[in-house]
Amino acid sequence: MRVRYSFSSRRTGNIDNIRKQRKPYPKIAKEVVRISDIILEVLDARFLGETRNYELEGFIRREKKKLIFVLNKSDLVNVNEKKKEARAKGLVPFVLISSRDRKGAAELRKKIKIEAGKLKVSEVKKEELIEENKDNAFFNLEEELKKIDYQRKQVGVIGYPNTGKSSLINYLTGRGAAGTASEAGYTKGIQKIKLSKDILLLDTPGVIPESEYSVKKDAIAHHAKLGVRTYDKVKDPEFIVAKLLEQYLEAIETHYDVKSDGNPEKLIEEVGKKKNLLVRGGEVDVDRASRFIIKEWQAGKIKV
Repeated sequence: MRVRYSFSSRRTGNIDNIRKQRKPYPKIAKEVVRISDIILEVLDARFLGETRNYELEGFIRREKKKLIFVLNKSDLVNVNEKKKEARAKGLVPFVLISSRDRKGAAELRKKIKIEAGKLKVSEVKKEELIEENKDNAFFNLEEELKKIDYQRKQVGVIGYPNTGKSSLINYLTGRGAAGTASEAGYTKGIQKIKLSKDILLLDTPGVIPESEYSVKKDAIAHHAKLGVRTYDKVKDPEFIVAKLLEQYLEAIETHYDVKSDGNPEKLIEEVGKKKNLLVRGGEVDVDRASRFIIKEWQAGKIKV
């Protein structure tokens, strides 16, 4: 069996269509930033640098909004090592969360409430109110500022597709308020969910930086690793498995209890036999076996 690094695998999605569908999402994310008081950027704890949206972070800073980094899927990493890495990368403040194991919600709620409590109307807003009401003889600036300060605070939730934003919201609120699916980009618009009587969460579609849109094989493999492109949509899954094996040889071999010697052909063959992913004649179905490995990787079953 030879792995063919082509674009001919079955059940592949149309990349142009995917790009068209995602095109408006950055606009939605920016709108959420504008109307939110606090922003939660949800990162995959396994890939902190790779799941940061630096373009959107720059916009958040320009809008002078408070940013909290949420390191989700912490059940898949060494927590102590990840804390050191987060501090070294300047991800402050941050909270480690596991929506799956239900850990970290209390700390995150506390941080959100602390930051929400600090929020007051800025000098810019005061100037805007004064300008808008300069001809209003009944305008009381102090009373208007009080009304605004006590309004419900809005917390925007942003992040790459499949970092677990909606699962995080459901965990924080204790109910299935935000729709979830294993398909990347499942959330299609802004969803508003009540966290408390004075805090509202805004869920958004997953967004990747526009600079990362690409149809190149290496870029697609990278996004498959992050879960941006799901296992059933990717082209050339054998190539993606090969790229995963380059980086996570020991973790993958340990998970499947196989020895591949770094050879993706051998790995796919062994996994296909073990999982009975065969075609007529008893040969391994390379496409299905490759997608099965990617699926388990994206589901977090292979610990790094």
